[in-house]
Amino acid sequence: MMDRKHLNEVPFVSVENMMRLALATGIEQCLIELTGYIEEDFRRWPLFDKTPRVASHSKEGVIELMPTSDGIDYGFKYVNGHPKNMREGLQTVTAFGLLASVDTGYPVLLTEMTVLTALRTAATSAMATRYLARPNPRTLCLIGNGAQAEFQALALKAVCGITHLRLYDIDRTASEKCRRNLADSGLAITLCSSPEEAIEGADVVTTCTADKNYATILTDNMIGAGLHINAIGGDCPGKTELHRDVLLRSEIFVEYPPQTRIEGDIQQLDDDHPVRELWQVVAGEAPGRGSETEITLFDGVGFAIEDFSALRWLRGKIESGSGYCERLDMIADPDEPRDLYGMVLREAGRMAEA
Repeated sequence: MMDRKHLNEVPFVSVENMMRLALATGIEQCLIELTGYIEEDFRRWPLFDKTPRVASHSKEGVIELMPTSDGIDYGFKYVNGHPKNMREGLQTVTAFGLLASVDTGYPVLLTEMTVLTALRTAATSAMATRYLARPNPRTLCLIGNGAQAEFQALALKAVCGITHLRLYDIDRTASEKCRRNLADSGLAITLCSSPEEAIEGADVVTTCTADKNYATILTDNMIGAGLHINAIGGDCPGKTELHRDVLLRSEIFVEYPPQTRIEGDIQQLDDDHPVRELWQVVAGEAPGRGSETEITLFDGVGFAIEDFSALRWLRGKIESGSGYCERLDMIADPDEPRDLYGMVLREAGRMAEA
């Protein structure tokens, strides 16, 4: 017999509990574990429902839903992107997500996903770097030092072995914030005064800027042979980070082409320009880097399967007895499934007695 109380009370992970869980586990350990979950789901990519995210655009930003299912569980994330929020003291990106059982349709997890998305985005960059960069990368150039920056740096340190970090942001206070937050990370950190300075000697470049416009954070003359680039700031139509010539020189890897061609840096290219799907590299069905001198580019816009992986990871953490959740009374459960109104009447009676 089903545990009806368990079905009705849905585990909810608040921002406070997410932070506590991450700190208790260790941020770098979280990133290592999440990378493993994402890699596992990339290997079984064909099993998933796949659709470009459903987006509602406005002049101020975008609100999106990102659904997917592996036939056993169903997950979605609600996420926004509003660059102007930063000027008002608000987060550029906020999110929450839900995981449900395909068998019953009942939700099994509701959670904040602002912190969790930062973790999974960094883990995805680390996974891409592990498969596409030259062996044993040591220096990361991080352009755009906002809310994602520290997670990105720690993921590449924990998963790929990065030891040196070179920072640049048009707002130097953002770089100073990043250096301050990572002071005890063990990374050797250099603040740079230009993108050109930041990229010197780098094995990997990650761009994660927030402005919603066509930008050229990296130009062709900045890119040397053998570099790996994670371009993760472009995530909607009209928003890019790389000059078109950089794309034309690179071997390009993406999550889901129908979405990336609309939202990623490759929106600058013809629709038939060849790209490779990262899941095929992870699954061993397609080659990754071809040579030491090849320039590889992960044009990452974020895809629902990565959020699904993060939700699976989080469900496992709270089911292991960590206790970092509360239970919400979300599902109506009348004694007789067809008698929903009767349930309401009985509650009226209890209220009258009280």
